[in-house]
Amino acid sequence: MITNINHASLETRIPHSGHCNQQFSTKINIFRRHFHNSKMGYWRQMRKGKKSNLANNLLKVISHPGQSTYISGMIKQFLSFCLLVLATVSASQAQSSPAIPDGVIKLTVLPGWRTPGGSHMAGLRIQLKPGWKTYWRAPGDAGIPPRFDWRGSKNIARVKFHWPRPSVDYSTGMRTIVYKNQVVIPIEFSPRHKGKSLNVKGRVDLGVCKDICIPVSLDFSSTLPASATKPDPAIRNALKSRPILARNAGVKSVSCSIEPISDGLRLTATIKMPSTGKGEIVVVEMSDQNIWVAEASSKRSGQTLTATTELVSPSNAPFMLERSKIRFTVIGSKSAVDIQGCTG
Repeated sequence: MITNINHASLETRIPHSGHCNQQFSTKINIFRRHFHNSKMGYWRQMRKGKKSNLANNLLKVISHPGQSTYISGMIKQFLSFCLLVLATVSASQAQSSPAIPDGVIKLTVLPGWRTPGGSHMAGLRIQLKPGWKTYWRAPGDAGIPPRFDWRGSKNIARVKFHWPRPSVDYSTGMRTIVYKNQVVIPIEFSPRHKGKSLNVKGRVDLGVCKDICIPVSLDFSSTLPASATKPDPAIRNALKSRPILARNAGVKSVSCSIEPISDGLRLTATIKMPSTGKGEIVVVEMSDQNIWVAEASSKRSGQTLTATTELVSPSNAPFMLERSKIRFTVIGSKSAVDIQGCTG
């Protein structure tokens, strides 16, 4: 059974498929492409309904129900790049895709430990060559968000990600939310049968970038023994680096005003909270992954932070919005804060 995890909701239930032992292994499959961040603005316009007839026809092909979310997104990004190239350069100027340098990325499963509550805290360590980066769960228009499938995992009922605080990166005029050089992502597994080992087997699709961006697919498997009780320092440090919850960060209130626009909604959030440091930004996420969210603009005045963004649904029209399911992450030079929901 293949399960696509929705990172906005943080949790995914996995159907039971038995129990067996698997030794850890990692296999890397590279899907190369020559990709420049500045081209992503073109897809942004396509998502907002400003599509040519050619783009419309292509999107019909890639929107087939059987296509996975990640692969569909990758194809869309690739097509938008191709359409822009066709409009600006001749075919004779096209360049071949570069080869990925050796040893750019290494993935390691950290087996972790069984918690007193019965869940199992494990981790994925992603190591990159110096200067390379990979993306956070909501990387922005120019990023490639990681996507997980849990293939053949045994004795797992639920998966919860504990994302460490990311960095804000600016390149070629585009803003992305990233991890640089190395990151440990804690993952908490709830077993279907407590007291028994967990067999984790799956795949992560992610992007790695330096001068070019390359989609990478990593297969992994590991046995997480029920007898492991000693916490892993690397995982514990990553847990400590998570964005602070709103109730612990001095957030006083979060209110949202919404107004319809031609193809969706404009959302303005007013957050009363202390500053998180210089270069403060707000990332807005929706529980419905079909809704496109524009990069939010933000400004601070004293203890009030205001963020404005646009939301576009597949219907390209205004829609009903459930404020409690909007997620805000405020990231500054000193700290990051995780905020769930807002009032009217």
